[in-house]
Amino acid sequence: MDVEFKASLPKKKEFIELHRTTGWNAQGLYTDDQLFQAISNSWYAVSVYSNDQLIAFGRIISDGIYQTLICDVIVHPIYQKQGLGKMVVEKLLDKCKAEDIKWVQLFSAKGKQEFYKKVGFKERELEAPGMSIFL
Repeated sequence: MDVEFKASLPKKKEFIELHRTTGWNAQGLYTDDQLFQAISNSWYAVSVYSNDQLIAFGRIISDGIYQTLICDVIVHPIYQKQGLGKMVVEKLLDKCKAEDIKWVQLFSAKGKQEFYKKVGFKERELEAPGMSIFL
């Protein structure tokens, strides 16, 4: 498959169409404008195209020093299981290495932990669990 990786944000319409394939906003908590504003505030992003169609995406939120979080790794369902997600994560990690960032965190979608383990991530220790609050 011939794909093009771009270290840039996709167009809003492209991103929204890809994001909808995930079901992450099924309850309609965020508007399309809010979702696009969120990715526009990213520290770094990778967009993947095939025949000028956005087929995968991933981004990083970071202070550029030590707090770094990979977010929104998305591969369109018809392009999954072809290594694109791995390539997106590797490109995001390459950017971190280039900036000498040593600690990268992420939250994975349910059932995707094994994918991230294959790219080198480890689950947090039980003595140091993450926490969250939904407002």
